Amino acid sequence: MKMRLSVMLFMEFFTWGGWFVTLGTFLKYNLHATGEQSALAFSTQAWGAIIAPFVVGLIADRYFHAERLLGLIHIIGGVLMLMLARARDFAHFYPWLLVYMILFMPTLALVNAVSFRQMEAPARDFPKVRVWGTIGWIVAGLMISYLFRWDATAAQGALRNTFVMCAASSFLLGAYSFTLPRTPPLAAAQGRRGLGSLLGFDALEMLRERNFAIFFLASILICIPLAFYYQGTNQFLSEIHVSHATGIQTLGQASEFFFMLLLPLFLKRHGMKMTLLIGMMAWAVRYALFSLGDAGHLEWLLLVGLALHGPCYDFFFVSGQIYTDSRAGPERQAAAQGLITLATYGVGMLIGFSAAGFIMDRYAVAGGHDWVTIWTYPAVFALVVAVLFVLSFRNERLAHAVAQQ
Repeated sequence: MKMRLSVMLFMEFFTWGGWFVTLGTFLKYNLHATGEQSALAFSTQAWGAIIAPFVVGLIADRYFHAERLLGLIHIIGGVLMLMLARARDFAHFYPWLLVYMILFMPTLALVNAVSFRQMEAPARDFPKVRVWGTIGWIVAGLMISYLFRWDATAAQGALRNTFVMCAASSFLLGAYSFTLPRTPPLAAAQGRRGLGSLLGFDALEMLRERNFAIFFLASILICIPLAFYYQGTNQFLSEIHVSHATGIQTLGQASEFFFMLLLPLFLKRHGMKMTLLIGMMAWAVRYALFSLGDAGHLEWLLLVGLALHGPCYDFFFVSGQIYTDSRAGPERQAAAQGLITLATYGVGMLIGFSAAGFIMDRYAVAGGHDWVTIWTYPAVFALVVAVLFVLSFRNERLAHAVAQQ
């Protein structure tokens, strides 16, 4: 079972990481997009995440098997990836990207729901399975940078091939999804027929709990600086002439692999509050290192900043998924995962991508950007969010109990 779920997560994140990491560079060199247009492109992820709770709460929790819905979405996604590869200007590229991300983002909640439903102790078992998603992202980046060297010839249009590669992986994942363990709607979820229940609003009841409401708000706020990383890092490394930029970025996923394995132990020993706090503080430190590093003798600062992706992502986002699942109860697992997807990849990153596009345009200079100033903004913001979180969030013994199951 764990092997089957691991393959699913490997293919899910290979399909995403195989084009998303280099999107900013592709937009700049091939579609000649401005910072504002780049923000629009990246914001499609946020719009998809905002819609995700309705798709998952309405369909996956009540009417259709989650694994079948996952397969259908990825088959359609493969077709849309091919359309993105054919687009020659931003006006034709953007609509296809928007449709794709509206369909893709709910799959992040679906793969979590399929995984959690097959596990007796998610806090113990999920990190061991989820780490294969990280490996999928790493493999995609290494193939782009070292096997095909598409990022080295980005100006000649080679990055279009990333969409073709991901179309193929999307078709494969779509077919594979129909072989996954049956994940039918739960009877308790099928029995709720109110309008709010049908739209997945029942998961909003979780916000009545003070601690979860603080966590939900912190998730939105910390994703504002996160958007700077997704939108700007690959372009930043390319502009300052770091070799094999996409491949080097996989250092972050390698770190994520290591910290994913540490996560259950850390939750058990230190609890949810400290785990989440370290994740937020890591973002502030990472951006500070980006502002200080360069492609010369200070390149090691950039490498350390990339390696911080482990605690940045695992200690906040993966532990947050576990926390959400533990508070949701079995009858609203998928809707709750959709809700936290809305907070992290939706509302927060929608604001963040807009802010990143505005700031990147404001600090554009001849031949590139003033990256020192650009990275200062998310560093300070992440630090403020972390301070507010530590002052308001109460540690929970629930994290210990779940981790010990």
